[in-house]
Amino acid sequence: MANVDPSSESEIVERAIARVLEAERSAREAIAGARRDAVAMDERARAAARAVAERTERRVARVRERFEQRIAAEVAALDAIAAALDRRFEPDPQDVAALEQAVAWLAAQLTEGSA
Repeated sequence: MANVDPSSESEIVERAIARVLEAERSAREAIAGARRDAVAMDERARAAARAVAERTERRVARVRERFEQRIAAEVAALDAIAAALDRRFEPDPQDVAALEQAVAWLAAQLTEGSA
């Protein structure tokens, strides 16, 4: 075993400790940087998700509005048809007279034939 100068050993140990401490400091900085990057990525992802949700909400609102307009138009058309059907039918007096004549003729035909 060779004789090693104690001051030299101490210097070697101190340099090794310094390297370890520097490596730990670098690792802490890298971890802190990774955390900052992760937070920034999370914020960007949340912002993108909010933007998608807002666009989707606007699109759904437009679809709903168009649907409601179409349904309102269809209901109005059905209401108009219902109103037209609700009006009482008043037959033309000439049609009533012609019908009465036809009924009288048919009655005469039926009663004359059975006598």
